[in-house]
Amino acid sequence: MPEPERKAPRPVFSRFAALAVAGAAAGVVGVYVMETRSGNEAAAGTCAANAAFARALDENARGEVAAMAPLDRPFALDALAFSDADGQPTSFSAFEGKVMLVNLWATWCAPCRAEMPALDELERQAGGEDFAVVPVSVDMGQDEKPKAFYEEIGLTDLPFFHDGSMALFNDLKREGIAFGLPVTILADEAGCARGVMNGPAEWASPDALRLVDAVRRAGA
Repeated sequence: MPEPERKAPRPVFSRFAALAVAGAAAGVVGVYVMETRSGNEAAAGTCAANAAFARALDENARGEVAAMAPLDRPFALDALAFSDADGQPTSFSAFEGKVMLVNLWATWCAPCRAEMPALDELERQAGGEDFAVVPVSVDMGQDEKPKAFYEEIGLTDLPFFHDGSMALFNDLKREGIAFGLPVTILADEAGCARGVMNGPAEWASPDALRLVDAVRRAGA
């Protein structure tokens, strides 16, 4: 018999799993349309092992978030650049001292759109001094469309970030980390990416909150 936490996901995840197939296909099309290089070189700076974080991730990536996998080669996110809601340059270094759940998404990605309200709820429940959800839209060009989507579905707690060149996604794809959209990365308080999930999840679920709480405490 499987352990309780490894039971078949609840029906809500089936909806996300079905959308993931369409989203991954759309993501592949987007990647080959615009294969740009940002100069970020995602995995250029590797990170030392973090046993506590690795253990927390391994023990709590269950149920709705079972697809979150540890990275064999953790790397520094801090230099990876994008824009804030005002169109000003920023990077993941702005979140130093916080565990981050980084989510790359786009309005043309059906599973991305579906999971955004749950990410908003996760930020509402868990966001604070030691944890942040950091969504980055990779819609090509200007940011009017993803901003309109925020308004359309009533996202209130998620911050807004944008990479209109899609170079951030392409850097992660080139390193074998991102395969389609959405892609979600768990990073520790030092800005080191340590876990990755390709595809959607129910981020407002007890499973997700348990995982976030565990890695947050590991970084304390």
